[in-house]
Amino acid sequence: MIKSRLADEHCGIAQSAAVLGDWWSLLVLREVARGHRRFDELAGELDISRKVLTERLSHLVAHGVLARRPYSDRPPRHEYVLTPAGHGLLPVLVAMQDWADRWVLGDGTLTALTPDGAELPRARDLPGSRVPAGLALPSTRGEPLDVVGDTAWTVLFTYPATGGGKGAEWPRIPGTAGCTLENRLFRDAWPDFTRAGATVHGVSTQLPDEQAAFAAAEDIPFPLLSDVDLELTAALRLPTFRGAQQLRHKRTILLIDADRVVRHSIYPVADIPAAVTQALSLVRR
Repeated sequence: MIKSRLADEHCGIAQSAAVLGDWWSLLVLREVARGHRRFDELAGELDISRKVLTERLSHLVAHGVLARRPYSDRPPRHEYVLTPAGHGLLPVLVAMQDWADRWVLGDGTLTALTPDGAELPRARDLPGSRVPAGLALPSTRGEPLDVVGDTAWTVLFTYPATGGGKGAEWPRIPGTAGCTLENRLFRDAWPDFTRAGATVHGVSTQLPDEQAAFAAAEDIPFPLLSDVDLELTAALRLPTFRGAQQLRHKRTILLIDADRVVRHSIYPVADIPAAVTQALSLVRR
């Protein structure tokens, strides 16, 4: 037993489990990533006792995963934010979510779509979710941009990836084809979205330089945002799949208002032209 414990001292999995190997600790991190940073918000979202929540927050702060930040002097109040170490755990949370979507909630099928007859309530319930304030992602404009624009509406569409170089596996995954088509359709409809008072953002987990090369080649007029660190994915618990050794977005279209609240979602996106037309109709309406 002693020998085993000494070996675990040098095992990254064991050390990670010592910090995160608890149901409530993982769910606290999930909610902080979603933008619920204050004690009462966390208690309400998690339906957790205040004693247990206090213990878990103290544990995560002590291990450098969360930091306490004051937001009120009278009375003294603090909120909890992710540290760099906490941000580094977002891909772990998303990978756990993706694994459960496929192997626990799903039938094990590797797909960029929702299988026929299956349902993903989390995606269906996206309306009402809020994009955390200050969530900015690397963009094809050369600097991080807020996910939510400064117009009445933001139309945000997520897609798996554009371009080649994804290996032999990629074409065999259902739902991966159509990313270039979707970008072109939003490009062609972009003047109509603009006249209707909407900002358009495309989002994938590709690297910014890959997105920039595609945007230049296709003359994409709106910014493409890189969620390579999965911050947006974790914040909204977006549906993903693993393709070409990387977590990728499944195709989703969100309509977000000026208060950063998702008001409409289109998921799954099976008919891409119809979905783009539907998004424009919703903005106009």
